[in-house]
Amino acid sequence: MATKVKFNTTILLDGNNTGILVPPEVVEKLGSGKRPAVKVTLNGFTYRSTVAVMGGMFLIPLSAERRANARVKGGDKLDVTLELDTEPRVVELPEDFKKALSKDKKALAFFESLSYSAKSGYVVPIRQAKTAETRQRRIEKAVSDLKAGKK
Repeated sequence: MATKVKFNTTILLDGNNTGILVPPEVVEKLGSGKRPAVKVTLNGFTYRSTVAVMGGMFLIPLSAERRANARVKGGDKLDVTLELDTEPRVVELPEDFKKALSKDKKALAFFESLSYSAKSGYVVPIRQAKTAETRQRRIEKAVSDLKAGKK
């Protein structure tokens, strides 16, 4: 079992979706199951992610923001370093969302029971709101959805 593995691959492009194709032997070398949490390094840029299985292939998602930060695009061949990510994953809550959640014990309890990815699914749209009104609407919807037990 290795905690860090370097390999060469091609950035896959499928419509607007891009991903890093991970060879099965790399996943095996990491020794942490088929969906390990990893730190991905491309061209000196590092981010946290999880290996996913899609269509029988091991893939790591690569968003437009991360492609820009790593200076890569679909079709590029490059060296990738994967390192097992054993640090706890913590979602930092914006203060206004934290305040809204603290007023609803049921929504807060449900939010705290969610996985890192599910928590991020609530927080990221709030952070990305371009206006105060949109941000407030998203906070209200998030609290309502959490109170209703929606993941």
